[in-house]
Amino acid sequence: MADNNQGSGIDSEVIVIKELSYTYPGGAEALKGISMSAARGERLGLVGPNGAGKSTLLLHLNGLLRGRGSVEVCGIPVTDGRLDEVRLKVGLVFQDPDDQLFMPTVFDDVAFGPLNMGLQREEVERRVEDALSAVDMLYAVERCSHHLSVGECKRVCVATALAMTPEALVLDEPTSNLDPYHRRRLIELVRGLDMTTVVAGHDLDAMLDICDRVVLLDGGKVAAVGPAEDILTERALLEAHSLELPLSRQS
Repeated sequence: MADNNQGSGIDSEVIVIKELSYTYPGGAEALKGISMSAARGERLGLVGPNGAGKSTLLLHLNGLLRGRGSVEVCGIPVTDGRLDEVRLKVGLVFQDPDDQLFMPTVFDDVAFGPLNMGLQREEVERRVEDALSAVDMLYAVERCSHHLSVGECKRVCVATALAMTPEALVLDEPTSNLDPYHRRRLIELVRGLDMTTVVAGHDLDAMLDICDRVVLLDGGKVAAVGPAEDILTERALLEAHSLELPLSRQS
């Protein structure tokens, strides 16, 4: 499988990563010279075994982690003086909802970002309603997130990002703990978004449904890059990196 770092030609590159390396305190080297990009409007998947570096890479896209090398979003370098600008461009959804939801009610969680942008109350309320409707969570607008299921919380987390109307949406394991109906709804939602989307996860069937292109990571390095259909149906490649064919492609 060819290892290329080019975008899909959809438009200009929104995310550009060059020679990114990161070592955790204690000496564990999580990323080792990663170079990749995502084009405007592209849906890019990150797959790989546990410990491949997927979540670590995502946390670099809005500066929560800072390694060696360079990361740019919408032409803005992810550096100390530009983090506020970058975080308006990137909507990050964590794997664990407890890392994202902290306000008294669902409304407050989804409104938090728009309010901190200085938007008028009417606009904030419109964004909250639109975002929660998109993830089928408007019924919980006045509820406390701690009283929701894990799957419901994950959908609220997606709404907190959508309410910011970012140019890039970054999702870490978005379908985990979702029931089949809401898993399908989330896949349809992501496929319908008119923005660059980066999705990391182990749900390879969802990756096939969502992604145009996939980056396979292993051991902190890029092992392969290509169209999702090519990468995720190549049995030998997947098995070499401790992955299995999507269930829909197993006979």
